[in-house]
Formats: sequence, structure tokens, C-alpha cells
Amino acid sequence: MLGAGPRVNEKSTLTVLDRVQEVKRQVEVACLKANRAVDEVTILAASKTRSVEHIQAVKDCGITDFGENYLQDATPKIQELSDCNFRWHFIGRIQSNKTKLIAEHFDWVQTVDRISIAERLSRARMQSSRSDKPLNVCIQVNIDREHQKGGVMPDALMDLVSGIRDVPGLDLRGLMAIPRAPAQGEGTGTRPAFRSLSDLFKLVADEQLTNWDTLSMGMSMDFKEAIEEGSTMIRLGTSLFGPR
Repeated sequence: MLGAGPRVNEKSTLTVLDRVQEVKRQVEVACLKANRAVDEVTILAASKTRSVEHIQAVKDCGITDFGENYLQDATPKIQELSDCNFRWHFIGRIQSNKTKLIAEHFDWVQTVDRISIAERLSRARMQSSRSDKPLNVCIQVNIDREHQKGGVMPDALMDLVSGIRDVPGLDLRGLMAIPRAPAQGEGTGTRPAFRSLSDLFKLVADEQLTNWDTLSMGMSMDFKEAIEEGSTMIRLGTSLFGPR
């Protein structure tokens, strides 16, 4: 054991502190393998369905970025934890009629995949109490071209970048993707998708955007490979909180 720490799941013998320290160790190993600095990678706790108590336990271990998928579940948590100085990321599918509340409550939106959503977020942010700070956004890329999944197709990415880059109230920061889960026995896993997204990230970087610095890819099962392929933000649920 690495420490006593608060427990978040009675079925698990690991504490939150154990889990967070193990994740940080694995991040360090992956960064060393890729010849990268550890501070280049942000750990985002994917807190969908997790309680305020769970979130506070992870926060006490030094995590300050949290991602939520569902607006109706997220807003009570954000309000209750308003004094914690978190960075809240919206990482779910965006419904047009929810853009106003998303723009008001979140610091980041990682799943922008069309100009109409960007424009709605822009208008809402400019009219909100947080209009003095731009809303950080990432473009979600459908890197495996799956019809049932959100995200812009790779060959349409540059047009979307051109459309969003000067939209007021938004700060375009990077790319995000959720690669297809590999079939059983598929040896390459998600690494080829990570590499393709990293190549797109570098391509957009040539456009010299002001704050182009975020490549959000990698989850609990594959974050080490994502880091090796250039990820700057990994979105972890089970690895930090334990099983639901």
C-alpha cells in the first residue's frame, strides 16, 4: 500500500490515494519512455456518475481537472464544489438546447464537432456571468470514422478549425478523440488512432493558433500508449475512482 487515504469503493482494497499514486507512477514511466516531461500531461478525472464525496477524495490527492458527460448530473456537483477551484470539462455529446448552461458552468468543452455548436457556445458565453474569460474548446475528431460516434471527420477538420478559430468568446485549444475499442485479439489496439490524431494535431499547429496546446486522448485502458503518442491530457475514470 502507498498510503491510508480515503476509500471510495468498499468492494476495493485500494484507496483513492493508492489509485492516484499508481496512475502518476505509470504516467511518469510513459513520459520517460517517450522522452517527455511529466508536467506535459494533465490528468483529468472523468467523474460521470461519481458522487461529490468521490470527487472530493480525488481532489484531496491533488487532481483539479474533472470531466462530466451529462449536464443534468454535472451542474449540482459544480455548484456544491464551487469553492474548490476546479477546472470543469464537458466531455459528452452536446445537445443544441444545452449550450447555454454548458457555456455558463464549464471551463472547457472538449466535444465541439460543428460550427453551429461553436457559435451557440460563443453567444452563450458572451452573455453569461463569465464573459470576461473565454471558454476553452477542443474539437472532437471521429478518428475511426464511426457513424454512431460524434466528432468531425478527419478530412473536414481544417475547415472546422478555420470556422472556429476567430469565434468570439472561445479559445480553440486542441483536439480530442475517443478511438474505437479494439476487438479481442487485435494487437495494435488504439495506438494507430492516437498516432493519426497526433498527426492531425501537428498539422493544425502549422496554422499558428494562439493557444494550440491540448491533445486530449487516452483513457484508463490505454493512457500509457496515448502519452507515448503525444497526449497532453488523459481522461481517467476507473483508474482513479475504482469500479462503479
